[in-house]
Amino acid sequence: MEIPPALLQFVGSLAAIVALAALAWWLKLGAPRRIESEADARREASEAADGYEPVEIALDRAGRAALLRDRAGQILLLRQHGTHFAGRVLTPAARARIDSGALLVDTAEKRYGQVRLELEDPSAWLAHIESIETR
Repeated sequence: MEIPPALLQFVGSLAAIVALAALAWWLKLGAPRRIESEADARREASEAADGYEPVEIALDRAGRAALLRDRAGQILLLRQHGTHFAGRVLTPAARARIDSGALLVDTAEKRYGQVRLELEDPSAWLAHIESIETR
């Protein structure tokens, strides 16, 4: 039985597409994730800083970032990094300001960069970040 070349080409192409899709899934490539709830923020925070237990959480409206504060007053900033999230506990070197209703946070780490958060109450979080200097 002879297999037509067009069928062979079709099956080979289909196998290659399935293999590439499996590779992309295995590498966790794809659409960026979002922080859509406080539970998402808690999960991402525990991955970024082991044992971090927030008592207050502010989510960016677009789901690209979040600010979390623990009982000791430490503030963890989460930001999107590809399909994952990167987190930093803010130090006294961190700076924040409000620009057009959004909170801009600079961790003072060049590799982390500045983060823009659209929050419900940016002024409260600005005060929290500024209080890091006085502790």
